[in-house]
Amino acid sequence: MRKPFIAANWKMYKTTGETNDFIKDFLPAVSSATDVDIVLAPPFTSLPLAAGLLKGSNVNLSAQDIYFEKEGAYTGEISSGMLVDIGCQYVIIGHSERRQYFNEDDETVNKKIKAAKEAGLGVIFCIGETIEEREGGKTEDIIKREVDGGLKDISPDNLVVAYEPIWAIGTGKTATPEIAQETHAFVRARLKALYNDKADDLRILYGGSVKPENISELMTKPDVDGALVGGASLKADSFSKIVNFK
Repeated sequence: MRKPFIAANWKMYKTTGETNDFIKDFLPAVSSATDVDIVLAPPFTSLPLAAGLLKGSNVNLSAQDIYFEKEGAYTGEISSGMLVDIGCQYVIIGHSERRQYFNEDDETVNKKIKAAKEAGLGVIFCIGETIEEREGGKTEDIIKREVDGGLKDISPDNLVVAYEPIWAIGTGKTATPEIAQETHAFVRARLKALYNDKADDLRILYGGSVKPENISELMTKPDVDGALVGGASLKADSFSKIVNFK
């Protein structure tokens, strides 16, 4: 039985003060949620503060991105070792916004995953298709390319996969639970091609306008193991309801 995994991606939202207020409200609301892995991914500026506030709690800390080099003259970048040093347990890699706005390709994503795992970080690896690709019948081709390319020579240890249909991120549109299950099943089949039976233990998250109102139905599907939550994770009340979906 795969343990549910619920992660918050705050993107470029929240000051340190807002992070402080959120965590102080959020932790009491989820303190009894021991049957789910909970992860917060604040912006870089809030990571040290969040690490201190989350210490000793049942909530893990994630960064939203890394650079694949250990150190060097890379102005503005953050290494995986730096994230470990301040207390991160996870990092999100390959998010569609990184691919879309910052031109990250599968090769770059693969390098970042290798760097993260070498440093001991867990990886939340994102994949997903655009509306044009879905309507053109290319969903499986895109997912196969992103999975095979992103996970080339990568072990399945401490790996979580997040399927995020780009057409459902921040749009209010959500893939139906049936669409999510169909695509998640295909993702697991691709993972089995790479990892054989170990793929049965890998958790596949759904991301794309997840809300308290739809999380329970999504979680009834056999290959939906959790959620990567954007907008609905910005308020402690709504995100705690998602975490406490049972």
